[in-house]
Amino acid sequence: MTTTDAHSRIEETVKANDVVLYMKGTKTMPQCGFSSRVAGVLNYMGVEYADVNVLADETIRQGIKDYSDWPTIPQLYVKGEFVGGCDIITEMTLSGELDQLFEKEGVAYDKDAAEKIREANG
Repeated sequence: MTTTDAHSRIEETVKANDVVLYMKGTKTMPQCGFSSRVAGVLNYMGVEYADVNVLADETIRQGIKDYSDWPTIPQLYVKGEFVGGCDIITEMTLSGELDQLFEKEGVAYDKDAAEKIREANG
């Protein structure tokens, strides 16, 4: 697969799904702590999302970094837009910004679960 093919596949995936997480491992079997944290937040909040295991495809693993111009995995996309990696998603979850983004973009999530995360980390 060429870089162009990887870019096309990534673009198709982020446009075809409201929420996409490029991660190491899968949403049920994360293979790094950062991926696990972001998947854990999304799973706990009941967000429907596509997970893409970058460990399964070296071209996608490098391609996603080029696509977003972001050097690390995981990477979260909402409605085709790059939102951030683990630190950004963690901060956005704790500040309520992630809730606001989901509401603005019409992404369903469990508001009570989001509040519980904030209470537990407050």
